[in-house]
Amino acid sequence: MWPLYAAGFTTAFGAHGIAASLGSSGDAVTSLLVLGGLLALYDGAEVLLKPLFGGIADRIGARPVLLGGLVAFALASAVYAVADGPGWLWAARLGQGAAASAFSPSASALVARLNPSARLGRAFGGYGFYKSIGYTLGPLLGGLLVWAGGLRLLFTVLAVLGAAVAVWAALAVPAVPPLPRTRQTVLGLARRLADPAFLAPTSALAAATAALSAGVGFLPVSGRAAGLGAIATGAAVSVLAACAAVVQPRAGRALDDGRLTTRTGILAGLLTTAAGLAAATLPGLPGILAAAMLIGAGTGLVTPLGFAALAARTPAGRMGQTMGAAELGREFGDAGGPLLVASVAAAATLTCGYAALALLIALPPLAGLLLPSGPRLKAAPGDGPGGSGRSA
Repeated sequence: MWPLYAAGFTTAFGAHGIAASLGSSGDAVTSLLVLGGLLALYDGAEVLLKPLFGGIADRIGARPVLLGGLVAFALASAVYAVADGPGWLWAARLGQGAAASAFSPSASALVARLNPSARLGRAFGGYGFYKSIGYTLGPLLGGLLVWAGGLRLLFTVLAVLGAAVAVWAALAVPAVPPLPRTRQTVLGLARRLADPAFLAPTSALAAATAALSAGVGFLPVSGRAAGLGAIATGAAVSVLAACAAVVQPRAGRALDDGRLTTRTGILAGLLTTAAGLAAATLPGLPGILAAAMLIGAGTGLVTPLGFAALAARTPAGRMGQTMGAAELGREFGDAGGPLLVASVAAAATLTCGYAALALLIALPPLAGLLLPSGPRLKAAPGDGPGGSGRSA
């Protein structure tokens, strides 16, 4: 499992490390328009390609897609490390986004396939923990590397990291052969994605990611408006990521031990997340810290339980497709949360933006719309049951 955790760390560290450092690179990023384009290029590649690579992982096996994605990530990072220039930066970011679209859902699928259903909570809790560490360290170490040697040094470190994890995974991750599947029509895929067993956990993951992204982006703005310095606002964002990292493995263990159900945990996580956004409307440092802790804790509850619910209810032969589609849902949340807050803030105030997103996240669980009890995801004949029963 450790190489898979390292793959999760790599995609999180690479995404946030570069995203947080691009704005400080005056030579490569000459305007806000260029900065926005570079950020959108990476996310756009993930939105378009994650479901595609998830389906490929089901057809040929998740391990070769994982290894190919890690190698491609290392090569894309090396492009800008070797050939400095604005055009090569665009090419490197596009390549990194495409590569992450391959190895991220493949790693999630392997976490599910290599663990029995009784350990899915622990497995996804650990996976989420190391991704959260990557999100936390990315801006910190990324900024330090850019300060020491510019963007090229950061891309060099990412190239080495991607190559090292690829070698580790090639040596340690066992082959998991694809399972027999029947051909799936577009209508059949649409029915699977509309099934509450898929739609409810994925919606919860998207909502939690929306709150996380909005918190990371706008809590520093609230801090500056309250007269706080950069260190204080940066610490608040770190508290958010740290809370998510601490809660995820504990939530996974509680699920596996029977002390928590996916329905109860996800509903509690969403309500906690909404409470965090509501706390962000309070003035000063207490409101910002309360928001960071609650958003982080709520996200930490939802993420491992949502992925564990999907893995437990998905036919093993469709695991890659499901994880790719779920990752796509998270990408929409990642973009949609800040967009909603910003739109409402532009029309009214930032406080109203927080409140709007909090209301949107809290209403479905309060109405009992998420995670209705029901059957597992429908399998086409020959797809087989979910999970592999194989321990890591």
